Amino acid sequence: MAAKLKKGDKVVVLVGKDKGKEGEIASVNPAAGKAIVDGLNVSIRHVRQSQNTQGGRVPQAMPIDLSNLALVDSKGKPTRVGFRMEDGKKVRFAKTTGETV
Repeated sequence: MAAKLKKGDKVVVLVGKDKGKEGEIASVNPAAGKAIVDGLNVSIRHVRQSQNTQGGRVPQAMPIDLSNLALVDSKGKPTRVGFRMEDGKKVRFAKTTGETV
């Protein structure tokens, strides 16, 4: 099945501790059904010091389930994503506004 959310999409979190916050997708793992969103679902990781980097507590964005994310349309509202054929190609569109994403 085609991916409804892709890298670079602006999304809003629907549930969880970051509910209502917006961010941009940094990476998507379709096999696991998860995405990493910049600045959201941040967890502290302890990193060992190496010759090149300083050790300590490092904030790191953790994956969020794709079902907990919604695409943000041009009006700034969360929307669902649909697919339609345009010029023989399958394109994504926002269901609320009908415009191509």
